[in-house]
Amino acid sequence: MSEATGVLAVFDTVEDSVAAIERLRAAGIKEITAIAPAPSHELEHALHKKRSPVPIYTLVGGLTGAAAGFALPTWTSLAWPLVTGGKPIISMPAWVIIGFELTILFGALSTVLGLFIHARLPRKPGARLVHDPSFTADRFGLWVNGPRRDEAAGIFRASGAVAVRDRAEEVTVAL
Repeated sequence: MSEATGVLAVFDTVEDSVAAIERLRAAGIKEITAIAPAPSHELEHALHKKRSPVPIYTLVGGLTGAAAGFALPTWTSLAWPLVTGGKPIISMPAWVIIGFELTILFGALSTVLGLFIHARLPRKPGARLVHDPSFTADRFGLWVNGPRRDEAAGIFRASGAVAVRDRAEEVTVAL
C-alpha cells in the first residue's frame, strides 16, 4: 500500500455527495474526484466537468480519411492512367466507397487515439488510484487531494458522510 495524501469520504446517497461537492466548490476547492458504482448525471453536473475534446479527434480523423479516400485513387489513376471504353480517368462516383471506408477507419483510429491521450493511458509508473470496496456496490466516494484536507474533511462530515478517511494508512491505494 502506498502513501496517499488527501481525504476520502464515503456517502450513502448521490444527493449527499452532490451537496458535498457544491459546498467544496463554494469553499474554493476545485480538485475533486468522484467515485460512483454507476454513472450519475447529478455528479457530473455538480463537478462542472468540461466537455470531452474526443469528438473533435473523430471529426478531424473522419475528414482526413474522406480526403485520403478520394485523393489516393485520384493520384493512382493519374499516375497510371487506364483508358477503357472512353470512360474518364478520374471517376468520382466509383471512389465514394473508398472515401467512406477511409472516413470510418481514420475516424475510429483517431477516436481511440484521442481517448488514450485524454484518459492518460497507459498510466505512468507510480500513478495512484484511490479505491474503497464499497464503491463498487452501493456507495459514492469523493476524494480531495491537496493542502486543504482538513477543511475538506469538515465539509464532508457536515454533508453527511458515512466515513471520512484522512490518514493515508486508512485509504486503499492501487498502483
